[in-house]
Amino acid sequence: MVKIGNIELGEFPLLLAPMEDITDPPFRKICKKFGADLMYTEFISSEGLIREAIKSTRKLNITDDERPIGIQIFGHDIDSMKKATELAEAAKPDLIDINFGCPVKKVVNKGAGAALLTNIPKMIEMTKAVVNSTSLPVTLKTRLGWDDKSKVIADIAERLQDTGIKAITIHARTRAQIYSGNADWTLIGEIKNNPRIIIPIFGNGDIDGYLTAFEMRAKYNVDGVMIGRASIGNPWIFDQVKKYFNNEKNIPVPDISERVGVCREHLIMSVAMKGERTGILEMRKHFNGYFKGIRNFKSFKIALLQTTSLVDTEKLLGNIEETFKDIS
Repeated sequence: MVKIGNIELGEFPLLLAPMEDITDPPFRKICKKFGADLMYTEFISSEGLIREAIKSTRKLNITDDERPIGIQIFGHDIDSMKKATELAEAAKPDLIDINFGCPVKKVVNKGAGAALLTNIPKMIEMTKAVVNSTSLPVTLKTRLGWDDKSKVIADIAERLQDTGIKAITIHARTRAQIYSGNADWTLIGEIKNNPRIIIPIFGNGDIDGYLTAFEMRAKYNVDGVMIGRASIGNPWIFDQVKKYFNNEKNIPVPDISERVGVCREHLIMSVAMKGERTGILEMRKHFNGYFKGIRNFKSFKIALLQTTSLVDTEKLLGNIEETFKDIS
């Protein structure tokens, strides 16, 4: 049984990665329905929380049916991270997660996210400060290092554990790679083989289906995997991985009716939460995933990216179901 503090997550938990403008409450609810064991909010700026910025505080909204769930925070200032931890704890998540892995320029240029991989003493100090600011379990997500010349994660894993954190998730790329090139899990395996490491180690990067999840577990002995981009418009991935791990021979592949049905459910929740226009616009990131791999879908794809009316979008989904009802 894998545990983060007192949170039991099963034998090989599947984590939904925190993704900006993706892992909002509607998408989290869908992924939970299909078997995600632990989820996180979109990452939240510590400075934004302290300023009570609407975009940041809105991300604190969590519900009991999403549990267990963590609130992920990021920042460059240690005092601000301590205050943000206290504010996040007040929202009553199950854990607090620190983002030391975001590679985007607007985050890194402020000295936050993956930028902390260039200042390990500050990274350690910040982690200790967050741990000491909450009674909740604290976890963190990071990368192998800043670039190929500074892959530090295996060297600092023990030091991070010694701060009191309860789990580490490692994206198997450097910051320099962003999301390009192949993920290299070798150092994750090295950390798992370190007898001093007693907290769960979760791997992230290029988990695109049940076969890669199985391979990473078998090869690197990780305690679980975090799934990010492969889940967008594809929440079935969690259920498929679990069924494969349970030795089920027939891994279910959603037919067009299920794809449309789940997409519609997601759409309706998005609109209910954000309003018609915004809810539909933000669904555009998911539409392609829901209908990925369908031949001759281009005209429908274009239409989905143009509509801003719920009535029109639902009608379009009905047309998609009828047009492709005979495909498997």
